[in-house]
Amino acid sequence: MKLLALETATEACSAAVWVDGVVVERYQLAPRRHAALILPMIEAVLAESGLVATQLDAIAVGRGPGAFTGVRIAIGIAQGIAFAADLPIAPVSTLAALALGAARETGIDCIAAALDARMGEIYWGSYGVANGAIAWQGDERVCAPQAVGALPPGDWYGAGSGWSSYADALAQRLGVSRWQGECYPHAGDVARLAAAPRGRHQWVAAERATPVYLRNEVASKPSS
Repeated sequence: MKLLALETATEACSAAVWVDGVVVERYQLAPRRHAALILPMIEAVLAESGLVATQLDAIAVGRGPGAFTGVRIAIGIAQGIAFAADLPIAPVSTLAALALGAARETGIDCIAAALDARMGEIYWGSYGVANGAIAWQGDERVCAPQAVGALPPGDWYGAGSGWSSYADALAQRLGVSRWQGECYPHAGDVARLAAAPRGRHQWVAAERATPVYLRNEVASKPSS
């Protein structure tokens, strides 16, 4: 299987190609430069992989939640490539990709992911990670840090910019003592989730790929 993956929903910008489990990625922490960086990144990872878009099986994209502009950039570019190459899109939760990356880096299986949503709120999701697969422990949502639900029993680790902004409130509420705020989703993890058996069931036609903002929406359990 061959996938191109994009992730621009946070301060980080990345593109990756996944070929039968091997990931080639470009990543940069570059707030407000996503529109300038993402197309050269796409060209670089495709060239390094020796592929053109028509040789891919799908385009994987971080569909949010995250910064509204960043989410729209990734969805728009993914749709453009998918329409041109007649490919499906694999929409992947940005929070789930963040959790998978944190689990790979730390070896901890229970990840409480929080991104700073501004206006005193966070984008929130809790996940169990096992053998590269994600299991949701509750719906993704946008809420005040004091309003997050209790976590199931486990050795939980906090990941994401929401922990940098609201560590005291989250730690007090959840009893989590270990966290990393400078932790961002990677396109490589978007690709890994899209390629997993559960993720493959969520591929959609390009016109059906839509951003997930959570704010001003009724949050429902997301597809991976």
